[in-house]
Amino acid sequence: MDTNSYKTVSVNKETAQKEWVIVDAENQVLGRLAARIAFVLRGKHKPCFTPNADCGDNVIVINAEKIKITGNKFEQKEYVRHSGYPGSQRFRTVRETMAMDPTWVLKNAIKGMLPKSRLGTAQLRNVRIYAGTEHGQEAQQPKPLDINTIIK
Repeated sequence: MDTNSYKTVSVNKETAQKEWVIVDAENQVLGRLAARIAFVLRGKHKPCFTPNADCGDNVIVINAEKIKITGNKFEQKEYVRHSGYPGSQRFRTVRETMAMDPTWVLKNAIKGMLPKSRLGTAQLRNVRIYAGTEHGQEAQQPKPLDINTIIK
């Protein structure tokens, strides 16, 4: 039996086959969309997945202001900030946050689903989120990705 055919191939930053994909977030549920985007950013949909390397694709998300938020979370879910000084804790609902910056809600959800390390920070840099349909990455020729076909 030829044992050379069973060698494990580990992908590193230089040998990763990274592609550009575009995802339409219109009428997608926030948490499910974020989980599937994090799955693609990590590269878990590829057969050459390596957990300690950035081998995922670059993702462009359009129509981020048209995501769906189920239940009463639009009014009841709160994001908390605290500067560390007494009395400086601030709360903001999803409605207020979407009115200010609709891309922040999705980026924060994706960030929570990536590793809490330097690798997760590097993988988060591979996502670009836009509120409308216009994006600045036409030169990369992104391929459309049906996010509902990604099985997590």
